[in-house]
Amino acid sequence: MARIKGAMATRKRRNKTLKLAKGYWGGKSKLFKTAKEAVMKSGQYAYIGRRLKKRDFRRLWITRISAACKANGMNYSTFMNGLKKAGVTLNRKMLSEIAIHDAAAFTALCEQAKAHL
Repeated sequence: MARIKGAMATRKRRNKTLKLAKGYWGGKSKLFKTAKEAVMKSGQYAYIGRRLKKRDFRRLWITRISAACKANGMNYSTFMNGLKKAGVTLNRKMLSEIAIHDAAAFTALCEQAKAHL
């Protein structure tokens, strides 16, 4: 019986890694060993980035809400406290969208928050 070598599987695995490394600078896109390291590192960056993205967007929404609150004569923390006491359960993403696109509705929310403080 003939001895089976793993040439096909090895080539497929290496080509898969090199395909992922396409566009990398220098040997990182051509040489398997350096390409493998670069792909592993880029995977770590992507994993971390997916978690950081959530923080970054929340920070952006809070900044937008805060700016809109200041335009209505109150700060962010009192606004959020007033909304909580008023029983308004809008998340920060939606509050940010309202602040940008519908200033009148955001002003109404601010008045509602002030009334319940």
